[in-house]
Amino acid sequence: MNLIDFQTQQMPLFEDFLINTLKKELSPNSTLYHAMDYSVSAGGKRIRPLLVLAVLKSFGKDPRTGFEVATGLEYIHTYSLIHDDLPAMDNDALRRGKPTNHIVYGEDMAILAGDGLLTYAFEVIATSPLSNDKKVKLIAALAKSAGPTGMVAGQVADMEAEKKQVPLKELKAIHARKTGELLRFAAIAGGIVGEVSPSALNALEQYALHLGLAFQIRDDVMDIIGDVTELGKETGMDAIHEKSTYPNLLTLDGAIEALNEELGQAKKALNYEKNNEVFDASLLNEIADMLLIEER
Repeated sequence: MNLIDFQTQQMPLFEDFLINTLKKELSPNSTLYHAMDYSVSAGGKRIRPLLVLAVLKSFGKDPRTGFEVATGLEYIHTYSLIHDDLPAMDNDALRRGKPTNHIVYGEDMAILAGDGLLTYAFEVIATSPLSNDKKVKLIAALAKSAGPTGMVAGQVADMEAEKKQVPLKELKAIHARKTGELLRFAAIAGGIVGEVSPSALNALEQYALHLGLAFQIRDDVMDIIGDVTELGKETGMDAIHEKSTYPNLLTLDGAIEALNEELGQAKKALNYEKNNEVFDASLLNEIADMLLIEER
């Protein structure tokens, strides 16, 4: 099965699950529900849940067994975007082609909508039909990836690097946490749910680490050459905030070359010793190919 067929088959089912899960605990008439639903329903690439489900399929497992953890992950990703867009952070007015949450609902409600999504994510996983052992592993791993040594640490380092140019090694370390940690969790979460071997789990982690860096490099590049209609958010914001970026360090062409190198390393990581384990890397390779940019 190719990636397009897989997305056509699985992602509408997941999208329904993602949206409807919010209604289980929240009153559909409350302002908080509408604020949370506004950002969750705005769409986006859904690459993190896609990665969870694709990993399961790659090992011959039912992708729907990963719906709860993929939903919790997407809620946390959405919360991070709501908070990133706030005036105290990046002060963005457009996200996924729509006014950002605080523009529509105000800063106070946007903060609370983000808080609600962050905490509800763990409830969704904790009350899933997965075994208790898997749930504990997933919750611990997600808390670490999203928390003060993971994504949040990356966000802090990213803010502290504004108005100065940091070395490439430091920039990679920032983005390995800020962008890469949730992608790393997506890959290993699929492995945990699918009960893959330790060697497979390590391969998935290495794949995701390279994919995460590639994702951030691509974001930096598209902030320069992308179109606001295509991206669904304002471009040129890195320059306005005087952020350290890959194009600034490597030139635009150098950044594109680095992006494609990271994607090559991601694919290479999937060539691990399988020991008779059922595994088809084609979907994960195609996800990497989604990020490719032709060298200029």
